[in-house]
Amino acid sequence: MQVDVLNIQGQKTGRTVELPEEIFGVDPNDHVMYLAVKQYMGAQRQGTHKVKTRAEVKGSSKKLHKQKGTGGSRKGNIRNPLYKGGGTIFGPKPHAYDIKLNRKVKDLAKISALSYKAKDAAIVVVEDLVFAAPKTKEVVSIMKGLNVANKKSLLVLAEYNDNVHLSTRNVPNIASTLLADINTYDIMNADVLVITENAAKIFNEAETEA
Repeated sequence: MQVDVLNIQGQKTGRTVELPEEIFGVDPNDHVMYLAVKQYMGAQRQGTHKVKTRAEVKGSSKKLHKQKGTGGSRKGNIRNPLYKGGGTIFGPKPHAYDIKLNRKVKDLAKISALSYKAKDAAIVVVEDLVFAAPKTKEVVSIMKGLNVANKKSLLVLAEYNDNVHLSTRNVPNIASTLLADINTYDIMNADVLVITENAAKIFNEAETEA
């Protein structure tokens, strides 16, 4: 799959990069994508929710009245879940939401997500960005030149660039990430992937090594 490399003004540079069919042209597997997104979102949860049971709330442990002879129902202590201020029945307890996925499953999920983006023509390859200093306006201008300013964009870099990171973090609809850190959730959450030229070339290197 040949993709034109654009400059920061959105014009063709005359160069192209090859995005391998083994990564961008497979038949997507929706189920493994669901599992990968579920794992990612579960890992974001703290899992610290907690309520008190009848053993933990304040209150006397004395039986309210004798078992028989009152004409009323039998009762235990004031911490009974049926009373105001009593414990909670079957309430949430702290626990992790992580689920385990094999590496091959997660890789297939990412490949499926990338293939969806390729089918939707939602991948833009731009020349490598070089900022002398953090400039949010410059990033916004580049996105306008690429015609993706009104879309939720994920900027994929080959290596960490502090100036690029600082320039994108204040723009609500733009996120930046390293190619090594990309995940299925980030890919599917973006309307368009903006991949730098060097990052796009890594796909071919990885495919060659495999």
